[in-house]
Amino acid sequence: MKQGRDLKVGVERFPIRGRFTISRGAKHEAAVVVATIGDGVHQGRGECVPYARYGESVEGVAQAIEACAPAIAARLDRAGLQALLPPGAARNALDCALWDLEAKILGRSAAELAGVAPLHAVETAFTISLASPDEMAARARDAATYPLLKLKLGDDGDEARLAAIRAAVPKARLIADANEAWRASDLERLLQAAKAAGVELIEQPLPAGGDAALQHIHRVVPVCADESVHDRASLRGIAKRYDAVNIKLDKTGGLTEALATAAEARALGLKIMVGCMVATSLAMAPALLLAQDADWVDLDGPLLLDRDRVPGLAYTSGTVMPAPAALWG
Repeated sequence: MKQGRDLKVGVERFPIRGRFTISRGAKHEAAVVVATIGDGVHQGRGECVPYARYGESVEGVAQAIEACAPAIAARLDRAGLQALLPPGAARNALDCALWDLEAKILGRSAAELAGVAPLHAVETAFTISLASPDEMAARARDAATYPLLKLKLGDDGDEARLAAIRAAVPKARLIADANEAWRASDLERLLQAAKAAGVELIEQPLPAGGDAALQHIHRVVPVCADESVHDRASLRGIAKRYDAVNIKLDKTGGLTEALATAAEARALGLKIMVGCMVATSLAMAPALLLAQDADWVDLDGPLLLDRDRVPGLAYTSGTVMPAPAALWG
């Protein structure tokens, strides 16, 4: 008889270096929920970040994971998990824990199990939080060793921010994220400002559910869906409005659905960004499988923290290495 499995759930908090500010507000710590699944010999871990924008709370997500303990004890697999929980943070933690556990039991890498070629280092963006034009320009200048900067926009003064940052870092590649804060009436003007600043991509300029205008304008800068897309089921409805999609494991509900979402996005002609919430290396590690052939990678969560897990991912001037086996996968 196969031994049952046990589930442990923990909430951990990691201070953010300074503060992380977007159009919805600022925060000073990353609150993560970690699921650990063990079989008596091996343990697999997965980390998620509950997001209030999607109606999630730390307590609610932890409870949702804990409620799966009987199914885990009965050896729930990843296919069964997809049917048991909806896309979101809770399913992400469990899905990634199951990938990690399977890799450890079989003595094979999660990449190999997923049919992904041996992992290589990838270039990640580094995020500049929303602030005044001068402050963002100064932060961008301080981060000039990173070849790709991600600018948080979404407030009055975005044109000035874009111009100031480009003047401060004339050689850096730039992408930007408005976090649903632009108005349709300002869209074409702000896209032109982004083009003038040499921005490669704008994430989610309009609110999810209010982004129809994107289909009817000439997008002078490619536009990427974030809040408008969660998993495969949401792709077809937005494919004509966007040029790319930001795939995050906390939205898809784990690596299993994220891999399928990426394949479907490619089939629809969409480019791919692999993104993250502010979290530790444990949350980034499974996303690196998805990032191998992505058009843009934004997995800088640990770089925004005062401290990370040990062992964690190794970052060098905007390049992140594959995870050590002791961390995940």
